[in-house]
Amino acid sequence: MCFKLRNNSKEVARIARIAVFIALSVIGAFIKIPSPTGTVALDSCPGYFSVLAFGFLEGAAVISLGHIATSANVGFPLGLLHLLIAFYMIVASVLLRLGYLYFPVKIRNVNLAVGVIAAATFNGLGGLVLSPMLGLGFALALTPSLMFASYVNVVVASMLFQAVKKRLKI
Repeated sequence: MCFKLRNNSKEVARIARIAVFIALSVIGAFIKIPSPTGTVALDSCPGYFSVLAFGFLEGAAVISLGHIATSANVGFPLGLLHLLIAFYMIVASVLLRLGYLYFPVKIRNVNLAVGVIAAATFNGLGGLVLSPMLGLGFALALTPSLMFASYVNVVVASMLFQAVKKRLKI
């Protein structure tokens, strides 16, 4: 069987862009925020940037694989639960993009601020959402570091997005 290769530069550029941002997530996975699990890091910043700049699919790929890279870095301390957490982070990135695109107030980046608050708070409270599986004490111990890292990741990503958007006039 012979496959015909298409020369579609848009698809190639998209895959390359996703790969570069996943690599940035892996680098961020090594910048840890102290936490009980060791999986709280600056890995999701490239994913949040990708979801703002390039769309849902790119952001979902980058943010979920960034979390898996961070978990692999410390030996998957929560086991298969990391797959659920990766999906949870996809939902947080979707909240960021939805807030940015569809919040009705378009005054001085209020829509981006709403998206940042929704995504970071949602992600930061992830430990409490998983408390039935982790235990309430563990979830409460995890929440402060998770909330801090969530806000750092989302705020840095949105600031970079604003700078790039302004520079490229998009």
